[in-house]
Amino acid sequence: MDLEQVIASIRNIPDFPKKGVLFKDITTAMKDAEVLRFISDELYEYYKDKGITKVVGLESRGFMLGSILAYKLHAGFVLIRKAGKLPAETYRVDYELEYGVDSLEIHKDAIEKDDVVLLHDDLLATGGSANAALTLLDNFKPKAIYVSFLIELKDLKGRDRLKGVQDVHSLIQF
Repeated sequence: MDLEQVIASIRNIPDFPKKGVLFKDITTAMKDAEVLRFISDELYEYYKDKGITKVVGLESRGFMLGSILAYKLHAGFVLIRKAGKLPAETYRVDYELEYGVDSLEIHKDAIEKDDVVLLHDDLLATGGSANAALTLLDNFKPKAIYVSFLIELKDLKGRDRLKGVQDVHSLIQF
């Protein structure tokens, strides 16, 4: 197994969720046990010595690999969800997507100041949702924040919007 095989397992859906967007569907990669294991192991190897204490997954596709990484890193797992989905007191941020406006929330007791956080999502495009998540994490002032993506769409320059982090890593770049 190598990255070329992982790339080949990702399905492209043109004009989804709106015309002009080429959606990278990772469900075709996730359903293959060998691909899922390879991806998980590669991301774990990158982060295993960073002292991660909490992995934060962005709704919803960031939950899949994020929870696997939390398990492998012996870290806690924290959810960032769309507005109204978390039951306790939350911080909230509104942000713009490539194709609309949305809101994200995190529980106010999710992160401690001594935590080393790994924020994970499946895809970095323009950086809107990741930047919004970083705004939420700034409420906690953790010791360090790393940012991880399975896929990065380099031409959209989303990485340039992500400030105040230790490192931004993407396993696959298109």
